[in-house]
Amino acid sequence: MHWVKKWYWQKTAEDAVKILNDKGYTAMYAETADDAKQMVLDLIPEGSSVAVGGSVTIGDMGLIDIFRSDKYKFYERFNTSGYAETYQVYRQSFLADYLVTSSNAITRNGEIVNTDSSGNRAGQIILGPEKVIIVVGANKIVDDLNAAFERIRVVAPQNAKRIGHHCPCVETGYCVDCDHPESVCNATSIIHNGRKHPGRYTVIVVAEELGF
Repeated sequence: MHWVKKWYWQKTAEDAVKILNDKGYTAMYAETADDAKQMVLDLIPEGSSVAVGGSVTIGDMGLIDIFRSDKYKFYERFNTSGYAETYQVYRQSFLADYLVTSSNAITRNGEIVNTDSSGNRAGQIILGPEKVIIVVGANKIVDDLNAAFERIRVVAPQNAKRIGHHCPCVETGYCVDCDHPESVCNATSIIHNGRKHPGRYTVIVVAEELGF
């Protein structure tokens, strides 16, 4: 990575951590994805039950395979026989000890913004698992809610392609505000601050470009 870009991600991440702590979250800075991975594991006691969102960031960090080990009770949402079974895992996951996920965008006002296909991540972040750990690359820090929604529109076709949905944006490569049965944009959540449940949200901001 070019040192100027790394400097930019460092400054962005440092600023985001300060803002998030001021808004009542527990925010932490990570220099690299490997550092963030270790921080996540340090936060979760062995034997805990763990749910995850459908996150490229979390998958690329290698955390899924670790959570599948006998050290944890993992709510397996990936290797199911179909959506009906997956949906039941989503419902059960609301009772997990920990949710580990990423986010579509975090604003410079400390708002955490997510748009989901099924709503499991958005819903669990709002009110579900006892603890929520969100790992984001500094590339997901945006100026405001309008920028957050625009970022979601830009990455939606990539996410639809990744999970094999056949909605219009997979054909066009850009969002067309579809009303398609396989749309990946069916539920949006905004967390405005972390003050309602002190200590529930831990946000790890990584000074790298991660995920979509």
